[in-house]
Amino acid sequence: MSEIHDSANNIAYLLAEAASGSGAKTALAIPASESADMRVVSYAQLASAAAQVQRHLAALGVERGDRVALSMPNVALMPALYYGIVAAGAICVPLNPLLSGAELEYHLRDSGAKVLFAFAGTRLASEASSTVLVKNGSVRCEIFTGGEGSPVAPFDVPADSALSATDSSDAVLEPVPVAASDPAIILYTSGTTGKPKGATLTHANILSNARSCVSVFGFTAEDVIFGGLPLFHAFGQTVSMNAAFAASATVALLPRFTPDGALNLVEHTGVSVLAAVPSMYVSLAAALEAEPERARSLRGRIRFGISGGSPLPAPVHSALKTLIECPVYEGYGLSETSPVVSFNQAEFGMVLGSVGRVLPGVQVQVRCPQGSECAPGVSGQLWVRGENVMAGYWNNPAATAEVFDGEWFATGDVARVDEQGNIFIVDRIKDMVLRNGYSVYPREIEDVLYTHEQVQSVAVLGVPDERVGEEIVAVVMPRPGADEGVLQAELNALARTRLAAYKYPRRYVMVESMPLGPTGKILKRDLRVVIQRG
Repeated sequence: MSEIHDSANNIAYLLAEAASGSGAKTALAIPASESADMRVVSYAQLASAAAQVQRHLAALGVERGDRVALSMPNVALMPALYYGIVAAGAICVPLNPLLSGAELEYHLRDSGAKVLFAFAGTRLASEASSTVLVKNGSVRCEIFTGGEGSPVAPFDVPADSALSATDSSDAVLEPVPVAASDPAIILYTSGTTGKPKGATLTHANILSNARSCVSVFGFTAEDVIFGGLPLFHAFGQTVSMNAAFAASATVALLPRFTPDGALNLVEHTGVSVLAAVPSMYVSLAAALEAEPERARSLRGRIRFGISGGSPLPAPVHSALKTLIECPVYEGYGLSETSPVVSFNQAEFGMVLGSVGRVLPGVQVQVRCPQGSECAPGVSGQLWVRGENVMAGYWNNPAATAEVFDGEWFATGDVARVDEQGNIFIVDRIKDMVLRNGYSVYPREIEDVLYTHEQVQSVAVLGVPDERVGEEIVAVVMPRPGADEGVLQAELNALARTRLAAYKYPRRYVMVESMPLGPTGKILKRDLRVVIQRG
């Protein structure tokens, strides 16, 4: 029996439904250039712009199932193009605006994209014209610069101008009917182990995950969701955008994250829910500690924060609770799972150190090395099954087969689950250090080092060593004003006291800043270069 095709199965239905019921309500609030003013876009305006994109793609000959690459910072254009692409039945391929020409070439070729939408002034846009596929006409490239004649003229403005929408179009967003299992989004993994792979997410994957987030977090139409996470990434797409629109909430967009810019956005838009990664929370806590008056003015104004991507240091969690009365709920997910698997949930109470319980429609299983299911509290590889799990890797059946056992997806993470269903992530399997035959998980060491008040950021990794196989090195970013010599001695004493002899770092490297990926994760592969130089 063939699947039912319905416009309600389309991701763009989230925007169309919100525009139909709350058209005049603010969908987006964006900072105006070099001022405290906010430019707003209503749901009706955003839906109309997405409809213009849908029409434009049809005029270009883009058909259902065709791939359209999209590279935008967090500006109003991004959701307009995103929803317009999927409304047309095409598959959206979000790309990082910082990609090089060679990286862009790979993504375009692997996805088979017919069209590329990019934003003027970004690295990707500047290098797009030099790629073979764009030069030979295989891929149509459109750079949004604010010129006349754009398919989304009200939004097509330079990034440094007022992102306002004065839409006079009568375009109505009417998403094409799709099957729930039709591919909607291809998200490319970071490629830390070989070439990036395209996680293929269906309309059902995205819709179920977004709606589960609304249910678990209790988003309402009165909420203003912080939009500082990049929308080309899974976390930002699902939590900051799709879930927000599913609740008819407002998204306060931040084109480029800085602590001061984020706090200004909170102050001027009334952000009620933060969605960020730990590195963002670290810098926000430091900024608030440096400005106690500002912290006092924000106390109690934010309902809660949502954190994922990596562990949130306990001192940062405590600082935000103390400074602005903002509890931060940690969760877990991957690009391949749309992305959210689990979260600490108010219904069950926060369990510090855990990433909470699974979302509705999601199951997890911890498997021991021999493949059997582990008992509660015993660590093993975490597997996930549910409505949120991807269809597979685009055009890569071999890689897909490696991570699936029937409907179960292998996350590559070591975890344990307690008897209440709370999940505790131990570490990435690939990050495990083998020292003298002992398995050491960097995350455990990082958690200990983070308890020192002079540590702003830390990453632990293993480096090749002839004597012990891999030696443990801690890369530390001290807080401003810290004495590095004293800090290193104190960290060494702390680690020796709190950790077994085979676990504590034998070497410390002090750095002024950490290399971060687009979502704020520390790039350990880049730190290896720093260690080799040092």
